[in-house]
Amino acid sequence: MEKTQKRTPAQFRAEARVMKALAHPTRMFIVDELSRGERCVCELTEMIGAEMPTVSRHLSLLKGAGLVEDDKRGSKIFYRLRVPCCLSFLKCVESVLAADAAEASRAA
Repeated sequence: MEKTQKRTPAQFRAEARVMKALAHPTRMFIVDELSRGERCVCELTEMIGAEMPTVSRHLSLLKGAGLVEDDKRGSKIFYRLRVPCCLSFLKCVESVLAADAAEASRAA
């Protein structure tokens, strides 16, 4: 079995930046929606019900963390997931919540 190298504080900071990018309900919605296929900013704005600058800031943060990428086509910008593995993390969060709910119902 191969020994793994000890992770550095810089690696933990970089990983925390990615998790922080996911740590907002709107950004989680965007990632979930992009898991179904690419979307134009205008589509996401309508789905979220927020102003375009607000949605653009969320997308910029997700892009800066390396989670999404964009493609400009004419006057529209389309976004897609760059790393679909982030959905595994969201599924893990769902499992934690389900386990907590099951424990709470057993205790009641």
